[in-house]
Amino acid sequence: ELEGELASAIATRDAEAARVGAARRAAAPRLADEVQRRLAALAMPQATLEIHVGEEDPGDRVEFVLAANPGMAPAPLQRAASGGELSRVLLALRLVLSGGPDTMVFDEVDAGVGGATALSVGGALAEVAEGSQVLVVTHLAQVAAHADHQVLIAKSAGGKRAETTTTVTPVTGEARVEEISRMLSGTPDSSAARSNAEELLGRVTRR
Repeated sequence: ELEGELASAIATRDAEAARVGAARRAAAPRLADEVQRRLAALAMPQATLEIHVGEEDPGDRVEFVLAANPGMAPAPLQRAASGGELSRVLLALRLVLSGGPDTMVFDEVDAGVGGATALSVGGALAEVAEGSQVLVVTHLAQVAAHADHQVLIAKSAGGKRAETTTTVTPVTGEARVEEISRMLSGTPDSSAARSNAEELLGRVTRR
C-alpha cells in the first residue's frame, strides 16, 4: 500500500514539474526579451540574454545566460557579468517583474556609465524604489540626485592610533546641493557646478 502511495506521489510530482517546466519554457523568451530591452537603456545595448530551462528537472533548473558585449561567448550570468553588469541585469529584472524583496542593495550599478545614461539608471532605480526599499552605492551625481534620502560616506585617517574611521552623514537642503555639486565637478564652491546641481535636483524632483 505504501509503495502504491509513493508511486502515485512521484507521478504527481513529475506531472507538476513538467507543467511548471512547460510554463517556464513558454515564458522564458518573453522575459529575456523584456529584460534585454531594459538593459539597452542601462548602458548595455549590445547585451544578449537567454533563459534556459532544464530538461531533466524543469521544475527547478533555470539558468540565465549572458553575452554582455558583441563577440563574447554566452556564459552563465555569474561568470559572464562584472559586478556593475550583474547589478544592471538585476535592476532590469526588477523593472520587468512585479513584486520583489522588501529591500535591495545595488553596488556599482552605474559602473562605466555617465551623462544621460546615468540619469536613466537613476530613474530606473527610483522606479524600483516605488515598491521596495532600495540602497544604492554610487559616485555619480546623476544617480544620487534621484534618491529620496542621501548620505555621504567618508573615510579619514589620523588620531593617536592612526586609525581609519568611516563617517556616515545625511545630506539635506543646502548640504545636499553642495554634495551634488562636488560629485559633479569636485568643487562644491563653484558657482557653475552649484547651478548645475540645483538644476539636476530640480529636474529629478519633478519626475
